[in-house]
Amino acid sequence: MAGLRCCVVVVIAVMVAATAATPTDFYGHGGDHHKGYKPPPKPYSFSYGIDDKHYGPSFMQQEKSDGHSVKGSYTVQLPDGRLQTVTYTADHDNGFFADVKYSGKAQYPSKGHPPFIVKPHHHGDIGYH
Repeated sequence: MAGLRCCVVVVIAVMVAATAATPTDFYGHGGDHHKGYKPPPKPYSFSYGIDDKHYGPSFMQQEKSDGHSVKGSYTVQLPDGRLQTVTYTADHDNGFFADVKYSGKAQYPSKGHPPFIVKPHHHGDIGYH
């Protein structure tokens, strides 16, 4: 009798494992329906920019794609005052290429005075009583 119970437990365990391993598709689609499908790339274009004269951020980007290659550029105001413009192209055949140009002259702050340093000042020995 113990041998029969053992066999029943093993059979039930195998059935549960097989059921759990089978993929379930609740929507009635085949399991491999979308395997290997990749939709073709779609053309797009966009642009944006900010030029805040009061607080300083100045940058822009524009880009467009025909679905195969991408072309665009972006411009950034650097901390030293120059503008950095990057013009780029990219595709799956030739990779990514960028042309970087700078305009304006780099400006650095003057050295000025040495920083003000506060040193602690004690009057006499501060001991513990």
